[in-house]
Amino acid sequence: MSEAKTYSGSCHCGAVKFEVTAAIDKVMSCNCSICSRAGYLLLFVPDDNVRILAGQDAQTDYQWGKRHIHHAFCSTCGIRTMSWGMAPGGTKLMRAVNVRCLDGIDVDRLEVQKFDGRSV
Repeated sequence: MSEAKTYSGSCHCGAVKFEVTAAIDKVMSCNCSICSRAGYLLLFVPDDNVRILAGQDAQTDYQWGKRHIHHAFCSTCGIRTMSWGMAPGGTKLMRAVNVRCLDGIDVDRLEVQKFDGRSV
């Protein structure tokens, strides 16, 4: 397992900026209708590991289905930087960070775990 470090990230226009502290060993590719259309590569971290630096008010929240997950996107450029919701069991808030929005990450070098979200 790699060591945790802090990564900077943003949407395309820079209105939304954030930092995430994590060890990025694996990411998840989900085939549900929203993740596959958005092209997410997801890294799940506790909410405490994410710090929004700018643009909290520049995001639009989209929810669908059971409305358990908040899918935020920049109101200017439309980029989806992350989603959030309660972890299974409802004990703590988790973030699903789109690693494609992180600076200095070569996504071709990451191990991608596939998740069948269409069946959920």
